[in-house]
Amino acid sequence: MAISGDVGSVATLWRFPVKSMAGEQLQDAEVTERGVLGDRAYALIDKDTGKVVSAKSVRLFPNLLDCKAAFVEPPRRGSDLPAVQILLPDSTTVRSDSGEVDRVLSVYFKRNVTLGRAAPDDFTIDQYHPDVEGADPGGNRDKVVAQKLGAALFAELGMESPVPVGSFFDVFPLSVLTTSTLAQLDGVRPQSRFDQRRFRMNVIVETERPGFVENGWVGHELRFSGGARLNVALLDPRCVMTTLAQDGLPLIRMFFGRSLATTGCKSAISASSLALGSTRLRRGRCGGNSTDR
Repeated sequence: MAISGDVGSVATLWRFPVKSMAGEQLQDAEVTERGVLGDRAYALIDKDTGKVVSAKSVRLFPNLLDCKAAFVEPPRRGSDLPAVQILLPDSTTVRSDSGEVDRVLSVYFKRNVTLGRAAPDDFTIDQYHPDVEGADPGGNRDKVVAQKLGAALFAELGMESPVPVGSFFDVFPLSVLTTSTLAQLDGVRPQSRFDQRRFRMNVIVETERPGFVENGWVGHELRFSGGARLNVALLDPRCVMTTLAQDGLPLIRMFFGRSLATTGCKSAISASSLALGSTRLRRGRCGGNSTDR
């Protein structure tokens, strides 16, 4: 399917300073070939296992999504990242530049963790797969599996990585979701409340066409007000994180059902690259080209 002209408008922008913690809603964001500046800049690392901590590890870190992280001032390209302030569900606050940050986080999570700025070369998480048939293409059910991500995943696959070694991105540096997909999911299962916060995407595009419209964007370029352009690489597979209770949203006890696991749950998109180097991404119109890439 070719896309040309306006496809919608940017309704919401998000940055997640700490991997798997709640993020910041933005009016505009600086972007580079590595995504939104400051996105997934930090993550917890389990000192005992060496693995990166993720909300996908539901049993070990059940409250991770309820932690909130925000930069104390906006990040600026060419400067050191400012400190991040973390608010824990018990109302404890701690800054990333505090000498107490690792102790505070370890006490809260009852695990020996450190707040890291770079992923290990062997970037691995513990990922829980729910006991639902068809939820995991690999066939895992009610099982925790060690999963490589980021540059380590691409190295294992023998492929060039779109993200640098040390990055905490799972696969690609930027992600997009449309309001049409959210409306489609809500129509199928309204009691689950498919709020945009469940999906942890950087860009929410308001669209008028019904259905999973992002499915037709793969292989095309999207252009945004402010000059940002991105090449759409693939549909974004969803995981258990979208089903978890968080910030007033209920737990989804069924993993969307098989039909949604193969359509809507993979309808969001990830960007393989951002053109123009550093530019601004802001609310406004969003258009696409008509040439497959």
